[in-house]
Amino acid sequence: MAIFGKNGFIRKQQVAFAKKLLVWKYETDGTALPDEAAISAHAEKIVNDAHMIAKKSGNNVMEILKNQLKDIKK
Repeated sequence: MAIFGKNGFIRKQQVAFAKKLLVWKYETDGTALPDEAAISAHAEKIVNDAHMIAKKSGNNVMEILKNQLKDIKK
């Protein structure tokens, strides 16, 4: 089992974390949850964007996701 890469364990954990954040955000806003495929696609895009930002800025992906969570809470 690969640890790193597009299908690696760490990437899957990051996507799972992003999904949980999205579900939490929908629930706190009181809006209807989209279907699982839409949430998964959105989570994948968030993680891909976080990786691109991390490459450009030199930060790690988890720090970027945590910062995004702080922004969402505001």
